[in-house]
Amino acid sequence: MNVLTFFAVGLMVHLVFFGSIFDIYFTSPLVHGMTPQQPRLPPPAKRLVLFVADGLRADSFYKPDANGSTRAPYLRNVIEEKGSWGVSHTRVPTESRPGHVALIAGFYEDVSAIAKGWKENPVEFDSVFNESKYTWSWGSPDILPMFAKGASGDHVYTHTYPAEDEDFAAKDASKLDTWVFDEVKNFFQSAKGNETLLSQLHKEKIVFFLHLLGLDTNGHAHRPMSRDYLENIKIVDDGIKELVSVIEDFYGMDEKTAYVFTSDHGMTDWGSHGAGHPSETLTPLVAWGAGVQQAERVTAQNFEDNFLQEWKLENFKRLDVNQADVAPLMSSLIGVPIPLNSVGVLPVDYLNSSNHFKAESMFANAIQILEQFKVKMAQKKATTLSFLFTPFKLLPESEQADFIRRARSLIQHGNYHQAISVCRSLMSLAFEGLSYYHTYDRFFLGVSVVFGFVGWTACVILMILKTHNSLHKPSTRKEKVSKDALLPKVFVGISLMIAFFLLIQASPLTYYIYCLLPVPIWYAVCKEYRTCKELLNSVKSYPLTQSIGLLVMFIVGIELLVVSFFYRAMLTLGLVALTGWPIVSKLWAQTKTWSVCWILACLFLAMFPLMPVVGREPNINLVTGAGLFSLIISSFFLASLWKAKSKTSRNWRDFEVYLFQMLNIVLCTFVVNSTHSSLSLKQGLPLFNQIVSWTTLASSFVVPLLSSTLLLQRLLGIFLSLVSTYLLLSTGCEALFPLVLSWLMFVWINMEQETMQFKGMSPRLKLSNIDFSENIDISKLRQLRLDDIRRSYFFVFFIVTAFFGTGNIASINSFDPASVYCFLTVFNPFVMGALMMWKILIPFVIVMCTFETIQVSTQLSSKSLFLIVLVISDIMALHFFFLVKDYGSWLDIGTSISHYVIVMSMTIFLMFLSVLAQVLTSKRILLGGKLKLHFM
Repeated sequence: MNVLTFFAVGLMVHLVFFGSIFDIYFTSPLVHGMTPQQPRLPPPAKRLVLFVADGLRADSFYKPDANGSTRAPYLRNVIEEKGSWGVSHTRVPTESRPGHVALIAGFYEDVSAIAKGWKENPVEFDSVFNESKYTWSWGSPDILPMFAKGASGDHVYTHTYPAEDEDFAAKDASKLDTWVFDEVKNFFQSAKGNETLLSQLHKEKIVFFLHLLGLDTNGHAHRPMSRDYLENIKIVDDGIKELVSVIEDFYGMDEKTAYVFTSDHGMTDWGSHGAGHPSETLTPLVAWGAGVQQAERVTAQNFEDNFLQEWKLENFKRLDVNQADVAPLMSSLIGVPIPLNSVGVLPVDYLNSSNHFKAESMFANAIQILEQFKVKMAQKKATTLSFLFTPFKLLPESEQADFIRRARSLIQHGNYHQAISVCRSLMSLAFEGLSYYHTYDRFFLGVSVVFGFVGWTACVILMILKTHNSLHKPSTRKEKVSKDALLPKVFVGISLMIAFFLLIQASPLTYYIYCLLPVPIWYAVCKEYRTCKELLNSVKSYPLTQSIGLLVMFIVGIELLVVSFFYRAMLTLGLVALTGWPIVSKLWAQTKTWSVCWILACLFLAMFPLMPVVGREPNINLVTGAGLFSLIISSFFLASLWKAKSKTSRNWRDFEVYLFQMLNIVLCTFVVNSTHSSLSLKQGLPLFNQIVSWTTLASSFVVPLLSSTLLLQRLLGIFLSLVSTYLLLSTGCEALFPLVLSWLMFVWINMEQETMQFKGMSPRLKLSNIDFSENIDISKLRQLRLDDIRRSYFFVFFIVTAFFGTGNIASINSFDPASVYCFLTVFNPFVMGALMMWKILIPFVIVMCTFETIQVSTQLSSKSLFLIVLVISDIMALHFFFLVKDYGSWLDIGTSISHYVIVMSMTIFLMFLSVLAQVLTSKRILLGGKLKLHFM
């Protein structure tokens, strides 16, 4: 197998491994085919008004200000006089779409929605709006259309403002909320003169939905503790008070309107959300009106937190719910079927109705959950061989019928509280059963993926050994023919057996991929059985203590990288340990200057993982300082290159390119300061700044290709281009990170040169004489040595450091959206996400170009070193595959999965970025005719 074919196969294999985690852990829990459970008794309300204050934290809403005054006096009065309140507990990811789906559809969003930016419907689902007679909604174009698109028929009406209004740089983001309130008031006013609309508005089972985005926008732009955010709460409270009065007047005070006020998610102190911090997962819930329990005074309440005292609400009964429980609550209030896919449990304590109504509503909720369990079980039973199918033992069909009979009998005999208790027990078992069948194939798929992982890693190791060692010894022709003829037949037979097993079980196509992929991989491994045999003999020839020592060092190194995903401080420990490399390798005696530089660069870089990744206030002075340091470094570097060249060999065109890049850094530093100043004054993003930012980003991929391909000059061009873009994406101390990282990478290049000379592996090549375009394909390849494994490990370690040096990308809220404000301020998840991803990858590219340089300067095939890197990263990925879990807190579950995704993404990105690094280092664009390249 040639190298290109091998890497193409490797890319395909890793994409399959990457996708497997979504089939194993992120499959949609939704099932279809259930029957809606119609309410048996008339509901207490004819209509429902749902207010969702996007991004509102529970503590910001409930907690009085420094003067002891409430920020929402009207809703505070509702809590104390005529309604029920509590905390709605959300789940990760704490984003707008998953939060609204949980509130209105009653289930927790599947991760496939990420691919659609939380906007479109990745799967069809039922909702309270769909079950209603009519629903009118006002608010954001990012939220409302998904519920209208998912509804059956044309009874869900949406009224949205332009997407451009969702501007983080707006003077007053609360206008998004006042727009909604004004539109609703105008709607009721116009209805008085429209007979058709008036008739619709007087129907039963109707819903009004007000999505209030101002708080979320102000929180992102100014932080939740800002005056803008806190004053926005008062604006929302005033708007609700006025609107309730308008609605009550419109319906003649008929007391048939129920009101629910809540939030989709909270927000951290630094203005982000998405993870599982309590400030993100705790949201307010206030309900009042028809059918809602009125305020109840109590003397004592038992909660593990101290919020009641902080919020001065210890004497008012607090009723906490899970976010999905709001959907069955709203359904019961207006008498519509609970959404078919809802996993919410009706919070009966919120209802101010007869015990009979509560029991019937809870019974309908239990049957609705049980219907999902039955469909899930039937689906799994239909795709599993009867003798292999293992049903959920705690809830067989006889037990289901017994639960239903008992609950119905208790309701008929007036034992409503017991009936509610039986329904809760039934739902608890049904939830366990749903989880059981949802994860039914997880172990089977996991074993297949692990077999593939181990086989692939073994295959890569064998390819390295075959390429760079003479382990393969020819066997006798008779032995070779007999074994080589039998092996393909065995593996073809295995493939047919697996395919037949999956076929008769009607398994999905992806199951064929996961189960059949290991077969050709292990065939490739088993074909090299003679190489494996010689490898074992070769290992036996090494001293036992040396072999054990190398193995322990390898394991400790891998574990250090794995633990650093959980504790960034481990990177600091690793960098401090790396300072001893010149001493241990005895390079200190040969090159004290570069050894001191190595030690200092490692220590400076070691400070970054100790800095907080969240909660940092913007510090534009540090960004300005980073721009200044970049200019000073590049000026000295350029001056040294200029002096090193003779007058006849100086190429003015190259130096013009570098001067242009340095001037661009000055301009980028100005743009960052100008943008920050303009936004702080609420004057918006200047068009000039936006043009400069996007132009700099686009040109950063091209301008380095205009410079000379001589090693030092090309590296300078790449550094200037990447740093200029990074400055535009920085808000504080992280702007210094690529500078320190580049310093360490430059020292590493020189240290490897000294290592080559010290060990006499080749005559020393002067770095300034190396040309990337001439050295990218080396005709004479040397053999791999132990030092090359060390180089590969250094590379992986620096890649992980580049990932986690200034943030923890396993956590969504580690990166401030303010990073992209030089490019855009209007909410656009795809563009903002792409810019943040490029910010993460810039240090990655710096390390990748350094590794490419070391491959060239040490005269080793880039493919050989890359294969060693592949082995290290795949072992890490397999490690994280075993650490993935689906129990514990939602934050723990999400973090464990994201670690695996990060390592797999890193491996895939390495394949693409190795090509990018080769292009950035070896290719050149000639402008204005053919330019002559000069060499010293």
